[in-house]
Amino acid sequence: MGPERLLLILVVILIIVIIWRGPKTLPLIGRAFGQGVKEARREISEIKSDMDKKSDDGTGGTDGTPTA
Repeated sequence: MGPERLLLILVVILIIVIIWRGPKTLPLIGRAFGQGVKEARREISEIKSDMDKKSDDGTGGTDGTPTA
């Protein structure tokens, strides 16, 4: 699925929500989306920092043994 198709789906969903629930729910939807993006970025940075720590330790495996 390409980004154009995903964007089209999101726009259609947004239009359906506006018609069904009214424009007052848009700030709630935006806030929830923003919190989701914020949490995803935080998780990605935690994963990157964990990977950096493992590479600094010289351990590649999860059991603590060095990789060849």
